[in-house]
Amino acid sequence: MATELVRFIKRFILLVPGIGIAYFSIRDVFPTLDKRLPLTIAVFFTYVLAAYVLIPALIRVVRLFVVERHLPLYCITPDGFASDPINIALVGSRDQLISAMLSAGWYVADSKTPANVLRQIYSAVFNRAYPTAPMSHLYLFGRKQDIGFEIPLKGARGERHHVRFWATTFESDEPLNFRSIHWFERKNQLRGHQLLWVGAASLDVGISFIRHNAQITHMISPDTNAERNLIVNQLVRKKTAKPLSEVRLGKPYWLINRVWRGYMQSDGIMQVLKLQDTTLPPERQA
Repeated sequence: MATELVRFIKRFILLVPGIGIAYFSIRDVFPTLDKRLPLTIAVFFTYVLAAYVLIPALIRVVRLFVVERHLPLYCITPDGFASDPINIALVGSRDQLISAMLSAGWYVADSKTPANVLRQIYSAVFNRAYPTAPMSHLYLFGRKQDIGFEIPLKGARGERHHVRFWATTFESDEPLNFRSIHWFERKNQLRGHQLLWVGAASLDVGISFIRHNAQITHMISPDTNAERNLIVNQLVRKKTAKPLSEVRLGKPYWLINRVWRGYMQSDGIMQVLKLQDTTLPPERQA
């Protein structure tokens, strides 16, 4: 009962400023734009300003004072909301990681530059292939992903397998577990061939709205365990990695996603594999 009450209070705290921003947008922003622009364009720019600037900025300010304390069961959005569960990790160098994933048929995601975002929008609107489309930034260890991989689903617009990885280190002379992993290692210290690439694998299955700011984003398939197992099976079958251990991050859980009517489920296990030395074909090097 107490937990539900705390959850209600947190949601109410976020709801009130959201209503305030919506009221401000309708009362002040929209009339100002409506005097200078056609109605449709004024509505569009009011939505963009509220959903992509005002609400995210407010939530980021709130997160400066209200910091979540939890085990790294999942990565988070830029404004601190729960996102994809952590479910896979690969031990090895960056070159080994890229080689293994490309050999299994994955593509390295492009960086999120304005030009690439416009190309992504064009590909979505006109249903053109863009297998290396940029991914949104999610955060773990206090930073965005170091690298992302994806496989577009044939014949499905915007749907794709994808996984984000964050590099860190670990105590190599101890069994790999939650306590031996350096969850908050500084990025400038990440060097060498024995990095731990902690990943969040999931499957995009559609488009929907983010519940707290109305931004448009991908809907994720609830079964994140299946995506993890897909990668594990691919790498083992290609002999580019071998199973090393399992790290239990927590009990199996059901996670309400930030997407409207979205949720995810996880068994709370991070499967760990050891990358093997392989030779990457020149035409697929990244």
